[in-house]
Amino acid sequence: MLNAHERLFLIDCGEGTQMQLRKTRIRFAKINHIFISHLHGDHVFGLYGLLSTFSLMGRTNPVHLYAPENYDKILKSHLNDFDIKLSFEVDFIPLSGKDPVNILDDKYLTVASFPLQHRVPAYGFLFREKISDRKILKECIDKFHIPQIRIPAIKKGEDFITTDGTIIKNEDLTLPPPNPLSYAYCSDTKYFKRLASFVKEVSLLYHEATFDKSKKDLAEITCHSTTLDAAKTALNANVGALIIGHFSARYKDIEPLVDEARTLFPETYPAIDGKSYEVGNITDL
Repeated sequence: MLNAHERLFLIDCGEGTQMQLRKTRIRFAKINHIFISHLHGDHVFGLYGLLSTFSLMGRTNPVHLYAPENYDKILKSHLNDFDIKLSFEVDFIPLSGKDPVNILDDKYLTVASFPLQHRVPAYGFLFREKISDRKILKECIDKFHIPQIRIPAIKKGEDFITTDGTIIKNEDLTLPPPNPLSYAYCSDTKYFKRLASFVKEVSLLYHEATFDKSKKDLAEITCHSTTLDAAKTALNANVGALIIGHFSARYKDIEPLVDEARTLFPETYPAIDGKSYEVGNITDL
């Protein structure tokens, strides 16, 4: 679950998703956008129950569902087979193609999908925060008698002209906005060189690391990544920090996996159920 400006974006929906939402006290009604990376059960089986629960709760707002293009028929078939009549509209946005595609653009951020390389069509997601307005200095409002109606334009970067014609430069009136943050999600993919170009310089990258480096051949066969594959992508993309997850059940202790990735990319952290991570300010607690 990504929280961006108090708007929630659910990324993949495996079994147990509803239990985790309740456990972490996330309000179901705040979820308006759901992103499905690919059609393997551990990433989508929880969606049917979640949509049904939305309907039982009397939801009327539409759900925007981003998923591989062939999922639309599958979802409609399931709803028909089980006689489920949702109380809200599902706005289906199909994912396809071999290049990044913008799939969402609103006031606060843009979202792009990009292809991964797995056994079935799979896609990653890149969330980029838009540059916010500049911050006007309160003392300047009083000093130059800036009327309220002029403040929005100044925040957008305009200079201010006083009543006597003096031009006050914008940089003398405002502070620059913080650097926009970005988050990329790459699940279920084998390593391929082009992937780094899709997630170039993101603040935080989540990347699957199903196996340790000794299982490189198995990773290739199953179209998954090793710890070093994830670290190599993070390094080549020059990302701010890396979270690895989707570990094989064979690993009872994930610390060696994190340590292995850190040999190549030191700013690597483990994905831990129920833990929150701050994009742009990740700490290993």
